[in-house]
Amino acid sequence: MRERAKDKPRQEARKNSEKASGKNSGPSEQRNDLWLFGKHAVLAALNNPARNIKRLLVTKRGAEQYLTEFSAINQDVRPLNPEIVLPELLEKNLPTDCVHQGIALLTNPLSNKHIKDCCLITGNESHLILILDQVTDPHNVGAIIRSAAAFGTRAIISTDRHSPPESGSLAKSASGSLEVIPWIRVTNLSRALDELAEMGYWRLGMDGNAELSIRQADFGKNIALVMGAEGRGLRKGTQSHCDALIKLPIQRTVESLNVSNAAAIAMYEFSK
Repeated sequence: MRERAKDKPRQEARKNSEKASGKNSGPSEQRNDLWLFGKHAVLAALNNPARNIKRLLVTKRGAEQYLTEFSAINQDVRPLNPEIVLPELLEKNLPTDCVHQGIALLTNPLSNKHIKDCCLITGNESHLILILDQVTDPHNVGAIIRSAAAFGTRAIISTDRHSPPESGSLAKSASGSLEVIPWIRVTNLSRALDELAEMGYWRLGMDGNAELSIRQADFGKNIALVMGAEGRGLRKGTQSHCDALIKLPIQRTVESLNVSNAAAIAMYEFSK
C-alpha cells in the first residue's frame, strides 16, 4: 500500500522516538549528560553560547509552537537540528510527571566559575553576591536563582558538597535564569567569605534570631548576603565569618519563611 503523505510526520516522530528511547540508537549518554526540559529552561540554554548542545527533542506540537523562537537563534553559529518525537517517548528521558512542555535538551552541566572572575568590585555600581550555606532543595535553589536574576545579583556561591547538582528540575524552577547568573561552587565556604571580604564586601548572614533588622542594615553598597538552610539556618563556622547577622522584620506568628522567599525579599531590599 502506498504511504499516505499525512502519515509521514507521525512516522518520522516514531523513528526519532525510537532513537530517543534507545532503539536503533547511536552513542550512549555519558555520565555527565544532563536533560533540561520546559520552554524557558531549554530556550535560554539554546541562546547560551556556553552550552554544549547534544540533542534537542521536541514533539510535533512543540516544533510548531517554538518555531518563532527557533528561527530567532543564529543557526549559522548554533545549528539546532531538532528531533521530532512522540510525547510518551520524550518522557522516557525525563523525570516522572515533569512538565516538559513538549521540549527537552541533552547537554552538559555548565562549567564552574571562579570568585575572582565574577565578584570583583568595579566602578561605582552596587554589587550583591548571594551565598547559600547548605541549601539542598533543587526547587528552592532554582527559585533563588530566578529571583537573583530579577534583582540584579552578580553571582551565587555554594559549596560543592551539600548543595544540589545542576539538574532539569532545578533549571525548570530557575525558568531560564540558570543561563545568566554565574553559579560558583567552592570547597570551603569560610575561605570564600574571607576572599569576598578582601575584595571589599560586607558579609551579612540572615538569621531569624538576629537583633539587627535588614531595614536597619547600612553597610554600603557591596554586600555578600549569606542564607542558611531551612530549619538548621547558618552553621556556626559560617556565622563566625560574617560581619553582622540580620533578620527580616516578620511581624506575624509565622516563625520563618521558605528560604527562597526569604532570599527574594532580602535581595529586593538590597537592590533598592
